[in-house]
Amino acid sequence: MPKLLALLSLLVPLLAQAAPAEISGARLWIAPDQTQLVMDANAPLEHKIFSVSDPNRLIIDIPDARVTGKLPLAEPADLLVKGVRSGLLDNGQLRIVIDLKQAVRAKSFVLEPNERYGHRLVVDMAPKTAKNRSSPTTPSPKADAKGQQGPRDLIIAIDPGHGGEDPGAIGSEGTLEKNITLAISHKLANLVNGEPGMRAVLLRDGDYYLSLNKRIELALQQDADLFVSIHADAFVDQGAGGSSVFVLASDGATSQQANWLAERENSADRIGGIDLQDKSQALSKTLWEMALKGTLEHSDLAARAVLENLSKVGAVHHAKVQRAGFAVLKVPSIPSLLIETAFISNPEEEKRLLSGDYQARLAGAIARGIKTYFAANPPPGTRWAGKGGRRQASVPKPVAGGRQHVIGKGDTLERIAQQYEVSLSALRSANKVEAAKLRIGDVLIIPEG
Repeated sequence: MPKLLALLSLLVPLLAQAAPAEISGARLWIAPDQTQLVMDANAPLEHKIFSVSDPNRLIIDIPDARVTGKLPLAEPADLLVKGVRSGLLDNGQLRIVIDLKQAVRAKSFVLEPNERYGHRLVVDMAPKTAKNRSSPTTPSPKADAKGQQGPRDLIIAIDPGHGGEDPGAIGSEGTLEKNITLAISHKLANLVNGEPGMRAVLLRDGDYYLSLNKRIELALQQDADLFVSIHADAFVDQGAGGSSVFVLASDGATSQQANWLAERENSADRIGGIDLQDKSQALSKTLWEMALKGTLEHSDLAARAVLENLSKVGAVHHAKVQRAGFAVLKVPSIPSLLIETAFISNPEEEKRLLSGDYQARLAGAIARGIKTYFAANPPPGTRWAGKGGRRQASVPKPVAGGRQHVIGKGDTLERIAQQYEVSLSALRSANKVEAAKLRIGDVLIIPEG
């Protein structure tokens, strides 16, 4: 009997190894510049991929595998994929066939299990000729304005967080962060586009995933004047609530929670189906470039203006702008901020986030903060810096190691002095200003305490 048990203990692993891998489901994500097929499996999928023509198809051969779930149906709007089907070859291996509407460039890779998914095989498909696919965004407004006389519009890059394979945080009622961020971003874009002298560019306008580097690349292509990333926070404590505004930390996060949140957001590529070994060199020396051009300082000014307006809509989780190492904020030469509109992990805030009215109020507060920032810091050559009734605020030159405060509604010199724990006389002396001369949008230098 002991010998039989020992023999069985040796056979069980062999039988387990012989069992074919199971593909339990698959999804197609349609982005403006590519289509992504993601297959879920209970084990790593070794595979070979190649294309054939007449008609155009993409072939994926997977030894020792079976499809146990449903393969996705292609969308009529997909310009690349006509359909997905499977079958077994004579040698017993699985063949996945992707019927195509045109020739593609394809890349495949496998992803290890993470906190949200098991093993995945990802196939990215893009048109072989770029002219066959529409551009993910409209041409750069600044590029359009070249050669034209007169000032240009301000360009606001709005980045709805997550999307596609990456749902982001999930509320207790099943609300997906990716849907909330897109809804708020659409409302914010409408408000920005309704403001004379401003134009919004949505970096994601549907349910598909963009890598963090791609979001930065699109903002740079658009020559954006401001980068605003929209999110809905989550935390282990369901009682946590309120809005927060983050900028990039050049040295360290302002809190352990900020650091935890940045690490979670930075893992989006791992969740969203991005080949982690496909690293871009575009972000090399980014922090150095940003510090050189003063981008971090202007990011902070914009963030303060937005946070001030969000505080009038509802509770804020932090009364001051937070700093953390968000990869998506490493945009050289573009002031950038990340807004956690509310805690989707808080059941009460989850309900509010589902309300179109509350989404509109959040979008309105963000839009007012953007306007306040640009009223004080209008880039040269823009309509906000030129004629047409817009004044160009007097902006003190940033001092090394100094702080600044954008005047908001209700601000007084006494209140500002208390907020930054400096004397009233020192604040007046540093800015040569009296209370009666304070104007919304002006910027005060905050002296050292």
